Amino acid sequence: MTLTTDVNEFVKNKAKELEPETIRVRTYLYERPELSGKEYETAKFLKEEIKKLGLKIEEVPGSTGFTALLDTGKEGKTLGIRTDIDALPIEENPQNLTGPRKYFSKNPGVMHACGHDGHMSIILSTMKILYEMKDSLSGRTYFIFEEGEEIGSGIEAMVRHLENKGIDAIYGNHLTSFMDSGTVGVDAGPRMAGAILVDFSVHGKGGHGSRPDLSINPVFATANILTGLTNAWANQIDVTKTVTLGLTQIHGGTANNVIPDKVNIGGSLRFYDVEEGEKALDIIKKIADFTARAHNCAVEFSENFKIAALPVMNDEKLAALAQAGIEEVMPGSVVHDVRWFASESFNQYAKIAPTLFAFVGVGNEEYGSGAEHHNDKFDVDENALVNGVLATTKFAVDFLMKYE
Repeated sequence: MTLTTDVNEFVKNKAKELEPETIRVRTYLYERPELSGKEYETAKFLKEEIKKLGLKIEEVPGSTGFTALLDTGKEGKTLGIRTDIDALPIEENPQNLTGPRKYFSKNPGVMHACGHDGHMSIILSTMKILYEMKDSLSGRTYFIFEEGEEIGSGIEAMVRHLENKGIDAIYGNHLTSFMDSGTVGVDAGPRMAGAILVDFSVHGKGGHGSRPDLSINPVFATANILTGLTNAWANQIDVTKTVTLGLTQIHGGTANNVIPDKVNIGGSLRFYDVEEGEKALDIIKKIADFTARAHNCAVEFSENFKIAALPVMNDEKLAALAQAGIEEVMPGSVVHDVRWFASESFNQYAKIAPTLFAFVGVGNEEYGSGAEHHNDKFDVDENALVNGVLATTKFAVDFLMKYE
C-alpha cells in the first residue's frame, strides 16, 4: 500500500481482519502462564510467531526477554513498542465477576491476572500490520518483550540492551479493568505511581512475658510508630500531592508469653510527585527512629527501603500525537484524567527516550471483566483487544511518518 488518506481505513480494516488471530494468541498465552524470569515457553511461542515474518530477533543476555527489529531500510526515526510477558503466582478462580470464565489456566497456581497475555497479543498483531505497511513507512521499530515486569527482574537487562540503539521514543500499553471497553487513556504527565518499598525492623530485648520490665518490648514501640505515621500523614504530607501509606505486614513474636527481640514492618508507598515521595520516605525514617529510641529500641532499615520505581510519565508531545491519532481511528474513545496508583517497570524506559504509556479499557460489566488487577477473578473483555491494536498501530505509523 501507499501512505495516502486511506491509511486510517487500512489500519482499521487490518486490525479487524486480525481480530480472531489476536484473540487466539491471547487465549493461547492465557492458558499457559509462566512466572517472572521463567517465561521459557512463552518466549519460545512469541519467537516462533515473529520468525514467520522474518524479523531479526535479538536475545537479551541473562534474561528470557528479547527484542525483534522491523527495519524499513529507509532513514527515519526509531520507535520502541514494549510488552511484558510474565504472569502471577495466583490460583485462578474459575469465575469472573458474573459467571464461569471463558478460558482457564493450564498451570496450577499461575495466572495472567494483570493483562500481560493481552499485551503480547496486541504487540504481535501490531507487528503484522506494520510489517505489511513497511514499504510505505520509514525508520525502524524495536518490539520489546520484557521479562519479569511483576518483580522487576528483566528491566535492567533490557535497558542495557536498548540504550545504544538510537531509539527516539518508547510506547507501551496496559489493559485496564477499571476503564470501560472501548476507551483509551493517553494523557501527558504522570500516569502510574512511583513506589517505595517499606521494610524495617524494630529491635528490643526479648524476655518472659510475665516480666516486661526486664525486657525491652519492640511490639509497643512498633505500635507507637504506626500511630505516629498516621498523624504525620494527616499533617505533613501535602494534601495536593497524595502519597499512599500502604503498610501491609507486621511480624513479631512466636508465643503469648514471650516478648520478641524484634518486630518487622513491611508495605509500600505510592506517589506521583517524586519530591513528595522522598519526603514521605524521610518522615517514616525519622518517626521510626525517634519513636523507637523513646522506647529504648533501635531501628534497622533494610537496603530495600528506598524508591523502587519512579512514576510512569507520558511525554506531552507524544501524548498529543497519540490522542489525535486515536480519535481518527476510534472517534470518541479517548478519556482523560486517568491515573493508576499501581507501579510499572515501564518508568525505566525514560532513561532511553521519551515514553508514552496508554491505558486500554477492558472492563465489561455484562461479561464480568471488571475485577481488580492481581485478583483471582480478573478477566479481560477479548473484544476490546482490537482497540489496543488500533491505538498502538496508529501511534506507530504517525510517529514514524509525522513526528518531528
